[in-house]
Amino acid sequence: MFSVIITGTGSYIPDHVQTNEAFLSSVFYSERQEIINKSPLDIIDNLKKITGIEERRYAAPHLNTSDIAAIAAHNAINDCGVDPESLDFIIVAHNFGNSPAGSFQSDMVPSVANRVKHLLHINNPSCVAFDVIFGCPGWVQGLIIAQAFCQSGMASKGVVIGAEILSRVSDAADRDSMIYADGAGACIVSSKPVTDTSTNGILSVAAKSFSAADVNYIYMDKGFAPTANHQDKYLKMKGRKVYEFAMQQVPQAMKECLDKAGVDIHSLKKIFIHQANEKMDEGIVKRFYELYNIDTPPPYIMPLSINKLGNSSVATVPTLYNLVIKNLLPNHQLQKDDIILFASVGAGMNINAVCYRY
Repeated sequence: MFSVIITGTGSYIPDHVQTNEAFLSSVFYSERQEIINKSPLDIIDNLKKITGIEERRYAAPHLNTSDIAAIAAHNAINDCGVDPESLDFIIVAHNFGNSPAGSFQSDMVPSVANRVKHLLHINNPSCVAFDVIFGCPGWVQGLIIAQAFCQSGMASKGVVIGAEILSRVSDAADRDSMIYADGAGACIVSSKPVTDTSTNGILSVAAKSFSAADVNYIYMDKGFAPTANHQDKYLKMKGRKVYEFAMQQVPQAMKECLDKAGVDIHSLKKIFIHQANEKMDEGIVKRFYELYNIDTPPPYIMPLSINKLGNSSVATVPTLYNLVIKNLLPNHQLQKDDIILFASVGAGMNINAVCYRY
């Protein structure tokens, strides 16, 4: 049996900061293409109250998803000093492929992972590159796939990347567009034999797809402005439905994962959860602890980056993890053998969790 460990991390956080004040001149419409009769300031204040978002990052026009994914991977490779030619796989989680600035057409061929391999100048043909389309939980799902690869003996080392440029698929007339952001995070994973004195790495996983009644809570549709070209499709979300779904289903999946690992809830040190909505994330973690008859989660159990980085979909969990690893978030550090939980929810509707010993 092999244990799968994270040996290096890296990220790409764009330089351009888009503050809430940048939306003060925006005009927002409802899905019925009717103007929302509230001042932009009231809309922005409400967004901040619910999501916690004060600012977000947007990628420069000359960069694409494959570019920022490659930068994050390069940083992870340098972090642990691995030879890129020794990698057995490159897994890139995203949802929209390359979306060039000013274009509404997503470029999915060749795959983002193949483009990343090209940008990293990896010649080894046995390094298999492929994409994962799994909604916002894509990077966590990439970890789950990497574990399966390594434990099967098919691979011993690879890179798992989450990268997204949501600013180019959001509708400026939709107030939800203020939620979305750009970024990329990556980690190097390696397998090592499990011994009595070596139990670090992935301890357990859980993954679920609720694609019957819940499949269309996050979807692509026409713009909200009356003048919008109805052939152009933008990222849309039924926010209340997503919130109710996440509050009900995500804590259960997290508990399933932790219980599968045989870990006592009091041993859990950090929860790295998808940065979709601060209020929702706090509610999920509270309900998770309530499943263990604990009314109040421990302080500092849940690092947050959404207030400064917004929701960058598949990139939120790996960039958040990298921030903590690099000691860039106050009150959030990890010590050897700490038990942590990665968890995410997103389009599909998909949910997953990974229990990991640091």
